Amino acid sequence: MNGHFVITISRGCGSGGSIIGDQVAKRLGIAYIDRQLLTMASEQSGISESLFAKADEKLTNSFLAKVKQNVYKGELLPPEDEDFTSSKNLFNYQAKVLKELVQEQSFVVIGRCADFILKDMEHILKVYIHAPHEACVKKCMAEYKRSEREMERHIQKTDKARGEYYSHYTGNRWNDPANYDLCLNSYTLGYDRCVDLICQAAENMRK
Repeated sequence: MNGHFVITISRGCGSGGSIIGDQVAKRLGIAYIDRQLLTMASEQSGISESLFAKADEKLTNSFLAKVKQNVYKGELLPPEDEDFTSSKNLFNYQAKVLKELVQEQSFVVIGRCADFILKDMEHILKVYIHAPHEACVKKCMAEYKRSEREMERHIQKTDKARGEYYSHYTGNRWNDPANYDLCLNSYTLGYDRCVDLICQAAENMRK
């Protein structure tokens, strides 16, 4: 690991997980990886970034993808394979980039099943951020300037997609506390306290 460490953050829509992750990265002086991962995977694979974006934390082949798990095992398909741009191969390229980044630097990564992809590596802190539904709705209403009903639907759709994506590629339940080292209620604790606790846990992990 060369002294590097990684904090993975899974988050419910409207819980502030991305904001908390960004603040953690800034406090610890390490990289913050979110949608940058799509760009890196695109550059390495030669596959259009728009395809990665289309499949980002959601299943593209709807019903079939939901009923049939495709748990990540790490294999990559060559460019000549007819399934080279399949959702599975897009996911595996993102996973490849994550595993290579671990060898190069410390970072905070948001979503994308990173906790599962990196679970067998050392110095990985797996965090899940959640908040009460009502608090998430209020945050999204303020952020997107939309009605309560619109944000109710947005949160439901986003969390459903993330849950299905996670289950499809990991075989596990996305919001199961057993998947994580630290589960934090951002509404009860507040963002600053969540940042404090994650940074403290990261420091303890590195001792």
